[in-house]
Amino acid sequence: MANMRSSPLAHALATLHPEWIDVAGMPLAATLRDDHSGRSDKLGVCDLSGLPRVGVKGPGAAAWLAARGVPVPDQPNTWTLLEGGGVVARLARTEFLVEDGFGGRIAARLAPELKPGTTGVYPVPRQDCALALTGTVVNELLVQTCNVDFASQARDACIVTLTLMVGVSVTVLRQTFAGRDCWRLWCDGTSGPYLWETLTGIAAELGGGPVGLKSAFPDARFQNLQ
Repeated sequence: MANMRSSPLAHALATLHPEWIDVAGMPLAATLRDDHSGRSDKLGVCDLSGLPRVGVKGPGAAAWLAARGVPVPDQPNTWTLLEGGGVVARLARTEFLVEDGFGGRIAARLAPELKPGTTGVYPVPRQDCALALTGTVVNELLVQTCNVDFASQARDACIVTLTLMVGVSVTVLRQTFAGRDCWRLWCDGTSGPYLWETLTGIAAELGGGPVGLKSAFPDARFQNLQ
């Protein structure tokens, strides 16, 4: 394929006979050969690494984002919703992750403006492996892989958790798509294949497994990011 970007999970997904779709210049799996609608309802693991995202930090980062119309979370370790289903996660007092959803272009617009040399504002490279966990038994997977009690977090608390999952540093939050919960995970791209292999293996034991975008998010319009 002629795309310039490659998912950290491209090799693993290629073995699952995917139908590829271009998401902001990165091929992601729209469907997988052995995927079915019930899998994402039970426990699906989906690659979202292609969604546009930017990282920014520094004493002027919050003001820089706010000046560009980005809804900045008031407290560290919380997140707010972007137009189009994206998120703004405040990872620390002065560090942020901004990622577009399927219907937004805010992170994509910010990226060219985020240049070295801006006083008090510094770009943070975000070559993430980004995953979504969907389904009714996601918490069983989380309990097996992480020592954080995610089930006790209130749905409307908009909490961002930085923790370890099977030994991998991850950022975790719970988001809602089309009325159902979706747990979002980000990790360094180099750790992505190991995290994917481990999570999909456990998911299979629980009656789920890897799923494509169209199964995990049947109501999304992916052409908005092509």
